[in-house]
Amino acid sequence: MENPIRRALMSLTDKAGAVEFAYGLSSFGVEIVSTGGTAKLLREADVKVRDVSDVTGFPEMLDGRVKTIHPRIAGGVLAIRNNPAHMEALVAHDIQPIDMVVVNLYAFEKTAAKHGVTVPELIESIDIGGPTLIRAAAKNWQDVAVVVDPADYAGILEEILTQNGSLTLETKWRLAQKAFALTAAYDRAISQRLSRIAYAESAFIEEPPAALPQVLDIRLPLALPLRYGENSHQAAALYSHRQSGIAGAKQLSGKEMSYNNFVDADAAWQLVHECRWLACAIVKHTNPCGCAEADTQLEAYRKALECDPVSAFGGVVAFNLEVDWETANELAKLFVEVVAAPSYSDEALAILKTKKNLRILQVPNNPADLVVKSISGGFLVQTPDRTALDDEVDKATVVTTRPPTPEELKALKFAWRVAKHVKSNAIVYARAGQLHGVGAGQMNRVNSARIGAAQAVLPLTGCVVGSDAFFPFADGVEEVIRNGATAIVQPGGSKNDQLAIDAANKAGIAMLFTGVRHFRH
Repeated sequence: MENPIRRALMSLTDKAGAVEFAYGLSSFGVEIVSTGGTAKLLREADVKVRDVSDVTGFPEMLDGRVKTIHPRIAGGVLAIRNNPAHMEALVAHDIQPIDMVVVNLYAFEKTAAKHGVTVPELIESIDIGGPTLIRAAAKNWQDVAVVVDPADYAGILEEILTQNGSLTLETKWRLAQKAFALTAAYDRAISQRLSRIAYAESAFIEEPPAALPQVLDIRLPLALPLRYGENSHQAAALYSHRQSGIAGAKQLSGKEMSYNNFVDADAAWQLVHECRWLACAIVKHTNPCGCAEADTQLEAYRKALECDPVSAFGGVVAFNLEVDWETANELAKLFVEVVAAPSYSDEALAILKTKKNLRILQVPNNPADLVVKSISGGFLVQTPDRTALDDEVDKATVVTTRPPTPEELKALKFAWRVAKHVKSNAIVYARAGQLHGVGAGQMNRVNSARIGAAQAVLPLTGCVVGSDAFFPFADGVEEVIRNGATAIVQPGGSKNDQLAIDAANKAGIAMLFTGVRHFRH
């Protein structure tokens, strides 16, 4: 039988549920020891409370900075009950054991998030006694229950009732794990915020967040266990604060999301948000098999589907504006795994929900701050590729004798936006507002050009081409010309650029150099 809980120390910033929890403990004969604000709250609720100052013999001092830091408190928490020397020391110094510590911390992150917060305000919101008590109790977990989450109150009271006033070691260990996670996160939040403040010449200077942090902190809660990963023999889960992007999407209907669903939905969502008008993107295995802009959403969807209706089967569809009933009615005719959009009309949602397995995502439009990719033994981190793609084309250099026509320029802008979201080496064939062919992920650019043409359903004659990186030789340019291209947009920068320019001039087509590459691996 575990030792019964006879004395509990309560010191709370978040007082939600505190009165009910203290009532419950008191009903089991537990003595409540508490600090200023918490003690006042409990007394007003007719809970019998003993002040910490009565235990220590010292009043709270230094504007509340010193409350619980005292041997009579620390000794009562840290003494190992089955260590005779420890227990003899408690008796010798008239220290009573403390069997439960119920503490949460000053809301540093809430203070840090305030506009115009000063450094002194930040410093004063750093809790000292709270983390000390939590760590002490968690260290002595086998004898002291440490409670840091009001969500645990009800379960603890129920277990105390069934365990004759005690808690099991399994429960105490789980509570200790949660406690150490809390103090680690608290210290991390303080460190990250204060690292952005410099001190020079007797003044604090607020510095903007670094593009890349000195320490990469990717500690995230388990948001969603998944049935499996990319393949059925791989375990997988989503870790996220669920605040932005596809990870923050609200699933409105359909089967549970899979690992691959998340990856493809993210690819479709990122692409569709590059578009300037009503747009639709269709993605299969992270590459677009359809993308279009139009005056109506239904037209955008139909034009996107025209690009490759075979590959669209079982794909992911994304829209950049609210889905209307006409589009939903048409989309319901095709088998797709996921549809993602910022919102849905009531009529559209009702139609889509008739497809019981269709995963319907409502996605917040909050971009990520960093792009993180795992490799064996570590992580690669980069800032997002957020350049203004239309501006890149507008500022591009015309390197051929013939400049693009106004219609070709519109198509080149669209092709350039889509090419950014195709796996390298990437070649896309397009007209203004409609993708016609995609060559993705090949080891050389000529094969990407050939595959993009070979898989095209729509005619390529008169299309433009977007290439995510330069053509190292003239053969890639010659290939897209054979396939009907009349204009090309590419970064340029190869030592053989002149060969590419000569090939374009010989065929009488236009070519632009943006000077910006958009590899996607």
